Amino acid sequence: MIFHVLTLFPEMINEAVSHSILGRGIRSGFIEVNCVNIRDFAVNKHGQVDDSPYGGGAGMVMMAPPIYDAYQHVLEKIEKRKCGTGEEIQLANVNIPETSLPLVIYLSPQGRVFTQRVAEEMAAQQEIILLCGHYEGLDERIIEEIVTDEISIGDYVLTGGEPAALVLMDAVSRLVPGVLGKADSYKDESFSDGLLEYPHYTRPPVFRHRAVPEVLLSGHHGNIEAWRREHALARTQAKRPDLLT
Repeated sequence: MIFHVLTLFPEMINEAVSHSILGRGIRSGFIEVNCVNIRDFAVNKHGQVDDSPYGGGAGMVMMAPPIYDAYQHVLEKIEKRKCGTGEEIQLANVNIPETSLPLVIYLSPQGRVFTQRVAEEMAAQQEIILLCGHYEGLDERIIEEIVTDEISIGDYVLTGGEPAALVLMDAVSRLVPGVLGKADSYKDESFSDGLLEYPHYTRPPVFRHRAVPEVLLSGHHGNIEAWRREHALARTQAKRPDLLT
């Protein structure tokens, strides 16, 4: 899977994805993160990518042309890879059929809420373009022109879309075969079957007078499975009863 991130701050993305499971997935070739700096497509030599809003108001708005050219640059790379050619393709000549276009996700507090089910949907994609906004947001016309989905990671406002893009990439990447090593690693996690995950224990068997439940030491797989199911239900009822409705 390839994530193309359109951003004003590629260093925020590149640094974060170089560590832990994401970094290992990239090094192993299961996922790829391609950051495109929107400022490279600025409208003038001063690197301008934002301007004051029509109609007045506080803050600045990201301009449509630099974002559109950054998007076209990604389409160019996709087309070159599919064609297996190293030749330069002029942006104006890139004409990928609409049905073959990758998802373009704008990280926005106005989008649909990101959930495990949405992550599973996205894990089926081969390439995803993530658009990170800043300032007061984007010129509405670029949203109308290229965005296929808006995703929110919660009902709050961030200073930019990069943290949200990292959350999305982390959740989706771990569902890509090979990234976690074992498919069972995410089979019983919270939300995988609509419930929160059961409690976990490891060595030592007793910690500050708290012992590991005997059933987990019994080696009886049927009893262990039943215990885990029971505690997953109880934990969901106590912490997130809305998931059971």
